[in-house]
Amino acid sequence: MKRLFDIIIAALLLLCSLPLFLPLALAIRLDSPGSPFYRQIRVGRGGRPFGMLKFRSMVANADRIGGHSTAAGDARITRVGRFIRKTSLDELPQLLNVLSGDMSLVGPRPDVPAQEADYAPDDWVLRHRVRPGVTGLAQALKRSTATPAERTEMDLRYVREQSLWLDLKILWWTARQVLSKGGI
Repeated sequence: MKRLFDIIIAALLLLCSLPLFLPLALAIRLDSPGSPFYRQIRVGRGGRPFGMLKFRSMVANADRIGGHSTAAGDARITRVGRFIRKTSLDELPQLLNVLSGDMSLVGPRPDVPAQEADYAPDDWVLRHRVRPGVTGLAQALKRSTATPAERTEMDLRYVREQSLWLDLKILWWTARQVLSKGGI
């Protein structure tokens, strides 16, 4: 049921957002050299790596300049990048990851492989029993203000308590965050 829901909603959202792809790609490309898209290896369901897609919000090769997380005022973020992050437009290409089955609309945000060190071994396995999501409990409730420990706990809580009803609530809370506070 969840996979069917993901496919239908992601396809509709992708269809509605396609007119934004070209202008966003052009703005990103004009703002800084490099591809308008960014692909990063993340850990998916069952610990399987996959390439997560995003609109590029940082300078090209930003991952070689800094770590896997960003802080407020990170100099690697471009002007257009600040806007697309604030409005969550950088996440739109992940709808393709949802359609391909690598991600779900709702689930814990996908970790980079180095984040395995942030988890106890059993928690890492539990965390990857589900597909990672475009949005999750931590993003819906705390936006980007959750500490790593809070995010980990909310990710594990989601895995333990997941249901279609919880997914619908998370989607609603995420939409409220994006519309009322300018992004997640």
